[in-house]
Amino acid sequence: MLMIQRSLTDKVIFSLSGRIEMEHVAELQRLFESEDGGRAIALDLQDVTLVNRDAVGFLAGCERHQIVLANCPAYIREWIVAEKRKDVS
Repeated sequence: MLMIQRSLTDKVIFSLSGRIEMEHVAELQRLFESEDGGRAIALDLQDVTLVNRDAVGFLAGCERHQIVLANCPAYIREWIVAEKRKDVS
């Protein structure tokens, strides 16, 4: 289960808690598309407990699209880096 909380500062912050799986990716994309294009978007991953491979690919894509991954757990960051290396090869 994934819980999503939205807050506003100088950017739109989506705080995620729980597991991020493939079915959540479409929901997150829809949320991003519904935002006003003038504000930056950040994902706060502090309370994320588990991700699958599809979610890691999505998170790597978020960074490519200038979405900040705040409070990213080390194991997720390492997996994203590994996936980016595969894309380069």
